[in-house]
Amino acid sequence: MSPAAPDPAPQPGGAALELLVHGVGGATPQDMLGDPRTVRVTGDATAAVYRRTDDSDAEHRPDLDRDGPIPEAYCWSNLTSGNGARALWLLLLPFMVVNLAHWMRPAATGRTRTLRLYGMLVRLVALSLTVLFTAAACEVALDLTAWQCAGSARCSRDSSWIGFLSASNDGWWSQPGRRLSLAALLPAALVGLLWYLSNRTWSAYEAQRPPNPTATPPDASARPQGEDSADTASGHGAHGPEAGDSSPGTGNGESPALTARTVRPALGRPGFWYGRRLVARLRAAHTAAGILVVAAAVTGAAARHDRSAGVRALEVSGWVLEAVLVLAGVFVVAVVIRRGRGEELIDNRIDRAVVRRLPCASLVLLAVAMVYGSWSRPGWESQGTLPGEVAFRVIALAQGALVVVLAVAAHLLHRRARHGRAVLRGLGGPAVALLACALGGVMTGGVAQRVADWLDGSGTPGEGEGAIPGPPVLLSWQASVIPVLLLLLLVPLCVLGARTWRRARALGERVEQDYPHERPDHVRTRRIAGTRARAGLTDAAPVVLGVVCVATLLLGAGAVAGAWASAEVPGEAFDRAHPVVEAAADVAQALGSWLIGLLFILFVTWGRRAYRDAAARRTVGILWDVGTFWPRAAHPFAPPCYAERAVPDLTWRMASWTSATGGRLVISGHSQGSVLAAAAVWQLTPATRRRVALLTYGSPLERLYGRWFPAYFGAVQLRGLHRELHCWRNLWRHTDPIGGPVRLPAEDGKPEVDREALKDPVVYGRTDTHPLPEPVLGHSDYQADPAFAEERRALLERLPPALPRQRDEAAPAQGSSGRSSG
Repeated sequence: MSPAAPDPAPQPGGAALELLVHGVGGATPQDMLGDPRTVRVTGDATAAVYRRTDDSDAEHRPDLDRDGPIPEAYCWSNLTSGNGARALWLLLLPFMVVNLAHWMRPAATGRTRTLRLYGMLVRLVALSLTVLFTAAACEVALDLTAWQCAGSARCSRDSSWIGFLSASNDGWWSQPGRRLSLAALLPAALVGLLWYLSNRTWSAYEAQRPPNPTATPPDASARPQGEDSADTASGHGAHGPEAGDSSPGTGNGESPALTARTVRPALGRPGFWYGRRLVARLRAAHTAAGILVVAAAVTGAAARHDRSAGVRALEVSGWVLEAVLVLAGVFVVAVVIRRGRGEELIDNRIDRAVVRRLPCASLVLLAVAMVYGSWSRPGWESQGTLPGEVAFRVIALAQGALVVVLAVAAHLLHRRARHGRAVLRGLGGPAVALLACALGGVMTGGVAQRVADWLDGSGTPGEGEGAIPGPPVLLSWQASVIPVLLLLLLVPLCVLGARTWRRARALGERVEQDYPHERPDHVRTRRIAGTRARAGLTDAAPVVLGVVCVATLLLGAGAVAGAWASAEVPGEAFDRAHPVVEAAADVAQALGSWLIGLLFILFVTWGRRAYRDAAARRTVGILWDVGTFWPRAAHPFAPPCYAERAVPDLTWRMASWTSATGGRLVISGHSQGSVLAAAAVWQLTPATRRRVALLTYGSPLERLYGRWFPAYFGAVQLRGLHRELHCWRNLWRHTDPIGGPVRLPAEDGKPEVDREALKDPVVYGRTDTHPLPEPVLGHSDYQADPAFAEERRALLERLPPALPRQRDEAAPAQGSSGRSSG
């Protein structure tokens, strides 16, 4: 259009934009926009907003014949499944799981101390996982390799690569202390790697300041994320109570005096998506804890020898060094429990004394321990196992005790404000924390068992006939309970299977009633009914988790008691028992050792494949899409929170576009994208929020997030979001295993959020318009349903008309990066 030409009549309502946000597994902008020619409007290779090439300056062409709003696609999948190095995140799975436990606390008010206790306990459980992983690395490198194998002539002869450490060579490295000091470099390097990964992702995620939601964005609707966020962000921060101490609300059954209008939602706080300070602090503490565990392993072995050798100077040195290590450990625990998250302001401060000096001090102590351990001790021989065997029992007991106390705290919070649909009556957080400990035990035990089998050759570790004594007997006991746990798990799985089968048969009549004008087809009906019944299995997951956690807690306690009482592996401990009991113990030990080794091999194989194969990496990314939505509030070595980038991206895009154009905006999110969309809308100012409509489909907002995270997506929070938004609609299907209704009724002149469940399939049989059988879509292809366009049009019509804005002809409205993806 010529600049001199008069402006055509604007479309009714003015400029309109639809911001599409994909769900788990990712999507390409071409697929989201339905056009092979797309252009990146703003963002980078990791996360960006795209448009069709023809729509790059659509705001400046109101004469464009358009049926519907301007579509934009926000693609964020590379935040979780980008380069191959992210396959290494599989090693951080227990850390990610325990971090979820922090956010699964029940919603409550008036129990500030209990809320703080809950957060403190989760952080202590997370710290115990770091200690467990480091202890397992010390078990492999120091105990099995440097102490047992290098001290055994038979083992060192079979393993030529370790010959220079062998005690039979009488070389400089033949003394046990020097072997341990050298082997300590391996677990120390592992801790260093975890620190590096955490620091690298911290710089890319937490260290990026979000835009200030209270500031009006400049007329720069297409600036890349972060370009001006540092300049517009404000607030000097203040360390506050634990995250959510001023509760973001309660769920069903909350106090009648508490309403969504009087509660500021946690996800709307300026500093919620900015965890820079806490992650840096926790990273320093966990790094120091790992290094101190390595130093304690070296010091403990040498000090035990010195106390029986009669060398006074070395004995005193050992006592002093052990005391200093204990004091350092107490200080690390104090750092972990002292402060939680502060969310009311964007806290840009860093506790530099802790972040820098604590890891450095632990490295100095490790160096001193290595010098102390390397001191010449003629006549010292390595026999049996390292004295650190008790450490694994203490760690297991500490984790069990912490989980039990955490369950008590969660119960008190849930009793204060009951949420009828909360998972396990508010005990979801403790259950997930226990699951994280179990995963950590399986991973660490699998590594130790496989290395021991490799070093021992044909022998069976712990049976006495091998070249080395083997790993701690507790690991064998823990492996032996895995077959028992699997047998117990079969009971709820069989019950669920039978219930699903009965439900599928019962749903057949309802399926045919949904298609009253179609001729029934029993095969077709069974297929649709079966899909609906299987989709309901998602709601049964808490029951399975509860059974697994109770069994894990009891069996884990039994394993610790058995290891402590017998000091032998199960096969030896029951050697003189009844033949049936003895045979069962032998089978459990052999099968458990095989299973734990198999799980470890499958885990490594999956990680290797994910590193090489982009498709497998996307599968891993789906797991991270769900698990890393939340900030790292408990464990700094967990995979980074992608929402700390995605939510500010979406918030800034909505705020800047509406400010520049005065137009109407519909943000439509599918699956996990609907959670991101809701979180971004919460961050908007009230003035901007009035110009935004929310369209969710296949959304887990209530079905999963509302039940598992009731303090943040409970009934009160979602009801408050409904009230603050001008309009919101949700699409769902009975066949969807992930999405569901959000259960928000009509109020204040606004209609019910949920539309009636969409038919799936759209038609039952063959028709003139659908001559071929339509597939059962389940969780996918919501946009293909005619209801999607209908609801989107209705949302735009309900939004207030666009505000007049002065248009700057010298600058494009979107400022495209000029990079086409088509």
